[in-house]
Amino acid sequence: MEVIRGDITTLHVDAIVNAANTSLLGGGGVDGTIHKAAGPELLAETRTLGGCPTGEARMTRGYRLPAKHVIHAVGPVYRGGHAGEADLLRSAYTSSLRLAEEAGLDAVAFSCISTGVYGYPKPAACDIAIDTVAAWLAGHDRPFRVVFCCFDAENERLYRERLHALENAWEVSCDRLRAQARERGITEDDVLSAVHEERYGGDPE
Repeated sequence: MEVIRGDITTLHVDAIVNAANTSLLGGGGVDGTIHKAAGPELLAETRTLGGCPTGEARMTRGYRLPAKHVIHAVGPVYRGGHAGEADLLRSAYTSSLRLAEEAGLDAVAFSCISTGVYGYPKPAACDIAIDTVAAWLAGHDRPFRVVFCCFDAENERLYRERLHALENAWEVSCDRLRAQARERGITEDDVLSAVHEERYGGDPE
């Protein structure tokens, strides 16, 4: 995982993830920017999809974008945090990753879903984004590049801090379990499985 600040429409990746609305017909913010950069062909294709429920995603071609595809993820409108928004935001990320995996993609760039006009608090949205993607990556062996493309300084700072904290926690867990492994004579694979189970509650396979 990596964090950058910039214009997501300029990235040369397999797919960029658009913070879409349920109509998939474009809107304000990054959604409108992506539609404009991709050209009218994108709107023509999204018209054929019949919309998309909140918490899900749909994939189209990228048309005039450097990216080959656009994954349109519909995040929730923030209504105070008591209407299942966190689960819906997690689902938007996992649905996007699932589409990318099914299409055999290797590199995806996410926008900061739901943090614009949808009003999701940026710190909470950042935590959900990074933790959800990290858990998904931990359960998949194939190399997969994920870029978090932030449009403002606040999001960039939050994402970098969260990713740094996650990396530090991972190193601490690995170091502690390696020390235990040396004492017990267990293998490196056993250590990695134990770290994964501790963090995500399951086997890495």
